[in-house]
Amino acid sequence: MAKRNYEIDMCNGPLLGKILRFALPLMLSGILQLLFNAADIIVVGQFTGKEALAAVGSTGSLINLIVNVFVGLSIGTNVLVAQYIGAQDVKNVSDTVHTSILVSLIAGTVLIFIGIFLAEPMLTLMGTPDDVLDQATLYMRIYFIGMPANMLYNFGAAILRAFGDTQRPLFFLFIAGVVNVVFNLIFVIIFHMGVAGVAIATVMSQTISAVLVLLCLLRADGMYKVYWKQLKIHKDKLLGMARIGLPAGLQGAIFSISNVLIQSSINSFGSVVMAGSTAASNIEGFVYTSMNAIYQANLSFTSQNVGAQKYSRINHITFLCIGVVTAVGVVMGVGATLLGTPLLHIYNSDPQVVAYGLERMRMVCMPYFLCGIMDVMVGSMRGLGYSILPMVVSLAGACGIRILWIFTVFAADRTIDVLFLSYPVSWAITAVVHILCFAVARRKFPKTDGVPAASQGGA
Repeated sequence: MAKRNYEIDMCNGPLLGKILRFALPLMLSGILQLLFNAADIIVVGQFTGKEALAAVGSTGSLINLIVNVFVGLSIGTNVLVAQYIGAQDVKNVSDTVHTSILVSLIAGTVLIFIGIFLAEPMLTLMGTPDDVLDQATLYMRIYFIGMPANMLYNFGAAILRAFGDTQRPLFFLFIAGVVNVVFNLIFVIIFHMGVAGVAIATVMSQTISAVLVLLCLLRADGMYKVYWKQLKIHKDKLLGMARIGLPAGLQGAIFSISNVLIQSSINSFGSVVMAGSTAASNIEGFVYTSMNAIYQANLSFTSQNVGAQKYSRINHITFLCIGVVTAVGVVMGVGATLLGTPLLHIYNSDPQVVAYGLERMRMVCMPYFLCGIMDVMVGSMRGLGYSILPMVVSLAGACGIRILWIFTVFAADRTIDVLFLSYPVSWAITAVVHILCFAVARRKFPKTDGVPAASQGGA
């Protein structure tokens, strides 16, 4: 079957150019998605006040905690579809696509009720200050109304990425991002709706991007075309998605628990520190999402080549992705830190807010490339079909070390710098362990192309 100009042949020819062609639109897509939240934070920070800025920012780790298990299933979708593409298995691609779309709509509906009912008690449990709690709760409840669209976009984009199509999701997000910014300004500046206005604008933009992805799948002429009458949960495909995706989702959720604990510790320093950390964290997000594009490339390329039994390309894919993610992380992380003062002023001009934001960036943003290496190795393991092992390593390493750090090192020296130091320490240790695990797992796959693998993970 001929590849369309927006699809990429991942199983033949040189790799570096194709990895960059896959990753660059994905980087821009991730940056546009972040702009949804950045626009929220900038608008409320400049036009509503630092309490509203802290309110919007304080919800991020809690939102991730709740939705990551469901988003993890989209990773399972990506791996499963990519492996079937590599094997040219048309029926199984179609069954996986239809299962994924229906699962996304069900998951999104469930998340509406979870978010609405858990928002206030969870924010209270996190120690959110009284001057922030009501606004943070309102933002979360409105945000979760848009969860069906959020899930539909994530699953639909995962299907397109499995085919190497990262260009059209970028275009869809650009349209949605413009809508988000315009309505942020209208709702906050003209109608004075505060955090409710930015939340409504975000839901509107997510709905637009989801509808565009769905139309793309409905109008496709390839094996990933969606037919309404064929929407059905195929048990074997759901189990396959869950085998890869649930450990990834649980990993993300438990990671979020460590981030919730860190956010709770940040909350203890007051709303000014919260606002500075929120602004710096949002800037770091642009670095992270750029590195995450390399993880997504590694995941898709490795999965397709495993499906096609092109085992000789796996190590090359991994080494190239480590090199690219390191370069991206160093350039963007160090660059953002050096430009930290003017960047933070975009969010809030309070000198104290900027000062605390710079503290976080020096400790977290500069060594961010370590997180990129860690994630790329997770992509290699999941692409090989392993799901539980990278989850266990990540949880014991990055997550476990952070929690231990909070109750030992930070408890002994309760300063904001010591708290932020938990990030680079946990990334470095976990990245090393992932590399060792990959070296062991890779030996279980043939060195010769075209030979069926004895085992494709599951561990």
